[in-house]
Amino acid sequence: RWYFRKQSQNSFPKSFLIRPKKLYFGMNAAVRAVTRMGIFVGAKMYLVYEGYQGLVDGGDNIKLAHWQSVTNIIQQGGTVIGSARCKVFTTRDGRLAAAFNLVKRGIANLCVCGGDGSLTGANIFRSEWSGLLAELVQKGSTKQHDHLNIVGLVGSIDNDFCGTDMTIGADSALHRIMEIVDAITTTAQSHQRAFVLEVMGRHCGYLALVSALASGADWLFIPEAPPVDGWEDHMCARLEHTRSRGSRLNIVIIAEGAINRAGEPISSSYVKDLVEKRLGYDTRVTVLGHVQRGGTPSAFDRVLSSKVGVEAVVALLEATPETPACVIGLSGNQAVRLPLMECVHMTKEVQKAMNEKRFDEAIQLRGRLLLCPIFLQSNHTLAVMNVGAPAAGMNAAVRSAVRVALAYGHKVYSVNDGFEGLANGAVTEIEWHGVAGWTGQGGSLLGTKRTLPSTCMQKIVDTINKHGIQALLIVGGFEAYEGVLELYDARGSFDELCIPMVVIPATISNNVPGTDFSLGADTAVNAAMESCDKIKQSASGTKRRVFVVETMGGYCGYLATYAGIAVGADAAYIFEDPFNIQDLKTNVEHLTEKMKEDVQRGLVLRNEKCHLHYTTDFIHKLYSAEGKGIFDCRVNVLGHLQQGGAPTPFDRNFGTKLGVKAVQWLTEKMMNNFRQGTACRVFVNAPDTASVIGFSKKVLSFIPVTDLKAQTDFEHRMPKVQWWQNLHQILKMLAKHQTNFNSQHSQLVCLSSLFI
Repeated sequence: RWYFRKQSQNSFPKSFLIRPKKLYFGMNAAVRAVTRMGIFVGAKMYLVYEGYQGLVDGGDNIKLAHWQSVTNIIQQGGTVIGSARCKVFTTRDGRLAAAFNLVKRGIANLCVCGGDGSLTGANIFRSEWSGLLAELVQKGSTKQHDHLNIVGLVGSIDNDFCGTDMTIGADSALHRIMEIVDAITTTAQSHQRAFVLEVMGRHCGYLALVSALASGADWLFIPEAPPVDGWEDHMCARLEHTRSRGSRLNIVIIAEGAINRAGEPISSSYVKDLVEKRLGYDTRVTVLGHVQRGGTPSAFDRVLSSKVGVEAVVALLEATPETPACVIGLSGNQAVRLPLMECVHMTKEVQKAMNEKRFDEAIQLRGRLLLCPIFLQSNHTLAVMNVGAPAAGMNAAVRSAVRVALAYGHKVYSVNDGFEGLANGAVTEIEWHGVAGWTGQGGSLLGTKRTLPSTCMQKIVDTINKHGIQALLIVGGFEAYEGVLELYDARGSFDELCIPMVVIPATISNNVPGTDFSLGADTAVNAAMESCDKIKQSASGTKRRVFVVETMGGYCGYLATYAGIAVGADAAYIFEDPFNIQDLKTNVEHLTEKMKEDVQRGLVLRNEKCHLHYTTDFIHKLYSAEGKGIFDCRVNVLGHLQQGGAPTPFDRNFGTKLGVKAVQWLTEKMMNNFRQGTACRVFVNAPDTASVIGFSKKVLSFIPVTDLKAQTDFEHRMPKVQWWQNLHQILKMLAKHQTNFNSQHSQLVCLSSLFI
């Protein structure tokens, strides 16, 4: 809508600028998104090299950009346009030189990517703009562009900027941390060692907290929540207790800014010496350091950068002289505009609160952390099972659910092989140590099948009755959702099914109604992305080649779309966006034009059920025939590799949280509906006692499966409305070479810098 509104008003931006602060993952994706989106709306783009230093120096540091300038950079870490510290920009003379270089090129819009210091510097530059301009006019410069527009993108692996759920680079840093933790875990188990791992984050404990959750660490130190006095005794007792239960290793994670209640640093070497002295454990220290900044960006960071980059262009398109500087943040799954300086002020207030030892206030300012629930002794019986296809994160959800349930005092049964196993009596009581080390395991350790309850309802009822099961926790995909619907409908015939039931969505297809994200989807997207990165690399040595890559997902195009944005695909064919033979021919023509340029390779993704007749083989043959003499074509079917591998940090963390919340919900339902008498049992029959736990718009909620029926396309096994479909339009815009604008070519700029 804004596209056509702006076109009809014939209103275009005059300039843009994008500037990374440090070498963060995903910044190249942001540079690419802003540059291409700017060109898409008919603007002239510049890239500024070496950050604010390049802006001050001018000359060849400010270069005109075209579509190919940002080709094949989305998978690269760091920033291809350089980054440099620039003390001179902190002075008025430095900012005057920068203003001169902007005015000379008619630049009046800046898109700044960095942390709070960088964004503050940009806002100071904006506030001084009129004065700087007046001074330049006095020195003979032409007065133009009376107002400077600023939009910020937040780049920081620390995830320490208030106002946004995630900053560019944080997810990729977690990937590096978990790769190292997983590697260390194997040697620690072999040698029965304790490891103290120090992660980055300055004064923010986000990386430490999430990596501790994702690895199942025994102890955690973060600056926002210093340990109570006497923590040494508590920690050692905890580590000793873990070993007494059969564990062969201990993991302690410490943030680099960790402090005690007096504000004194807690070092990794101190913790190591403490464990060795008190417990006699063979203990090692690993300081991860700058390895957390290296490597290729994760799929999440690539897509996040693309989303906020596009939104930054839109924000500058709509900016007026009265529009305050804004920063583009992430709220749930949506890019949102926030007042820049308010976010910067709140970010600085966190550090101020910590300096003044107001730690509870610092936590509130930082945002909600996963706090330990208050456990009540409930003494009920619940069963946990996996249903559907395997998905990474299932085991993390089962582990947290089992351990929280045991802490509540419940008896917990594990069910092997889903509803089929429940029918066949494959039920085993599980203890605390029975799920040790499950967080980082892929697939389904309980075993999972697609069998629905309707095929064996009586046997399921008999098993529930035999073991006195009073609640069901089901981790699975669309079959899990359908299965609970069938169990709910059968309550009229079987009182044994009048127990609370909850589904934790887990499927790589991300097609369960009631939630924006399912466990396993993030891992599958990263697996597809990594494969496509390798495919693109292989094509770099063979010119004029197009790859057609088939992804899984059933009829749901989430995997193809998300992976398509993450790898910079030329097209993604999905069921939700119908296409015809003319669309296929148009894409062939687009690739034909692309082969005339420097980057002579193409990548097209196809969801496995996007079209009944236009199969992967058909598209391959069409591309081969139409591109004959111009390019050749190859096919890759990714298949089940998308279901394999270790879970990503997101899936581990998300699974852990959902497991905790699900057990809390089941416990509440059991306690509120427990009937005393000769046959003590739980009895529920209200619709809200059979639900899906879903994450939507930053809120975890329990939605009755009966309410979700109207929102479900059962024929195609997916929700009727899916939030991510607008991403498919972003993919198209960032992949389109030609535009239809009759442009009054304006100027856009991309800048990379570091401001202290």
